[in-house]
Amino acid sequence: MMRFRIIAVVFAMLFAAAPAVAQDLKVTEKILPNGLKVLLKEEHKAPVITFQIWYKVGSRNEQLGKTGASHVLEHMMFKGTKKYGPKQFSRIVMRNGGNDNAFTSKNYTAYFQNFASDRIGISLDLESDRMRNLLFDAKEFLSEREVVKEERRMRYEDDPVSTMVEQMMAVAFIAHPYQWPVIGWMADLDNLTREDLERHYRTYYAPNNATIVVAGDFDTKTLLPRIEKAFGRIPRGPAIPKVGAVEPKQLGERRVAIKRKAELPAVFIGYKTPNVQHADSAALEVLAGVLSSGRSSRLYRSLVYEKQLALYAEGEYDGITQDPNLFYLYAGIMPGKTSEEVEQALYGTIDLLKNEPVTADELQKVKNQIEAGFIMGQDSVFYQAMLLGKYETVASWRLLGNYLDGIRAVSAADIQRVAREYFSEENRTVGILVPLKK
Repeated sequence: MMRFRIIAVVFAMLFAAAPAVAQDLKVTEKILPNGLKVLLKEEHKAPVITFQIWYKVGSRNEQLGKTGASHVLEHMMFKGTKKYGPKQFSRIVMRNGGNDNAFTSKNYTAYFQNFASDRIGISLDLESDRMRNLLFDAKEFLSEREVVKEERRMRYEDDPVSTMVEQMMAVAFIAHPYQWPVIGWMADLDNLTREDLERHYRTYYAPNNATIVVAGDFDTKTLLPRIEKAFGRIPRGPAIPKVGAVEPKQLGERRVAIKRKAELPAVFIGYKTPNVQHADSAALEVLAGVLSSGRSSRLYRSLVYEKQLALYAEGEYDGITQDPNLFYLYAGIMPGKTSEEVEQALYGTIDLLKNEPVTADELQKVKNQIEAGFIMGQDSVFYQAMLLGKYETVASWRLLGNYLDGIRAVSAADIQRVAREYFSEENRTVGILVPLKK
């Protein structure tokens, strides 16, 4: 504890001198005539560059019966165009000393390449080509659909905790697409056709539904015309369908118990909370830090160290989403203890936050940790681009300019207020993993 106090004091002294004004992100923004948004952030510390393209489509843009389409399409994006055959994309990147990957979430699908800065032209060529010229070979589609189904079996159906969380989300949301998993339900994957996937691609993979983010060692005046030349010729796509689903206000606790072969039980508790565009977002992020930022945090100290009820106990708030989502509390139960004991201990930690303000030292420690993580993360051009892409896709990249000010402004009273506002019995969904004997 003494070590944490010393660290807190040091960071407090460092950040006390920081001006309480919006951070100058030094980002150049340009919207091309076809609707493509370009964000460029020069960083000349090293001769490297990251190229990322973010499409505003994820599992929230799907329909029941066709869930998993966004994730399967992510896989198909590596299956070739007329210009570059199957599996050529990543091979070209690797031959030029780079690495690439992609990911799908509830809110977006993103692709990236990391290169030496003189290889940026490769990204411009490859990504502009597959934005509109993707092949949908029937054999490749069937093969990749099976790959995704196997991925689902390994990551969800063979993992008891993941199964429980998946079922919990389906109960927590009754009207909003956040209720289904990003990877999709197995029956929906079986029903997904090549025509479904091509329709999804033609609808959402268009310049007017995408953002290019480039960060690293380049000259904006030189790079921007090259991006315009590579992507400007791609025609604007159709109007993007809006997600009209709105989750109704929850009127009482929801519970689900999942019985699976497992070694130990687990408890997950989710509270509906607002996203990054809401004024309470900063307070909720600091609250998550109070609960679970390291071994000195309240959940670990209480449930794992002092009461010895759990093997792990944490909380998580991810407000960078298109729509309001869940604030999680979760714990893995110690052998010999019960899920009821752990669940009540989790509620006890929350009640303490509601009834007693956090101490000044504790609050400052967490705020320092968040600020330090954010500032030190700026050493990575990939991290800088990721933040810009995430924020722009769900809201606006300009919100990042006020991020640190929002964290610094959070008070003990704010923590107490949001705990009372959102952590209520009526607003929670509880998932319990009940192990079955082998």
